Amino acid sequence: MISQHYATFHIAGFTYWDGLDVFDELKIGTKLTLEAEPTNGHDPNAVKILFEETLLGYIPRGENEKISKFLQLGYTDLFSAIINRVDPETHPEKQISVTIKINKKTEF
Repeated sequence: MISQHYATFHIAGFTYWDGLDVFDELKIGTKLTLEAEPTNGHDPNAVKILFEETLLGYIPRGENEKISKFLQLGYTDLFSAIINRVDPETHPEKQISVTIKINKKTEF
């Protein structure tokens, strides 16, 4: 699939959710799932980052608004999310870095 880089960031709130339960399974290139959470009491543009069924955290607030809007409109295949860095030696909030790409539509 052809895609275009959109954003790179660390997972927000990684230490507050369940990432440590699956940390040993998280590798560079691991595909993640994005899910809008418009009912989030802290941020109506919140976007969950999931590994399989495990909540790792969220897209940082400054990066989430446009992605959230597309996801809420049902464009769930528009974005791809993969892990681009794993560093167990750094601060827990900076251990996992994610790249988001926009997937090019291949059929017209």
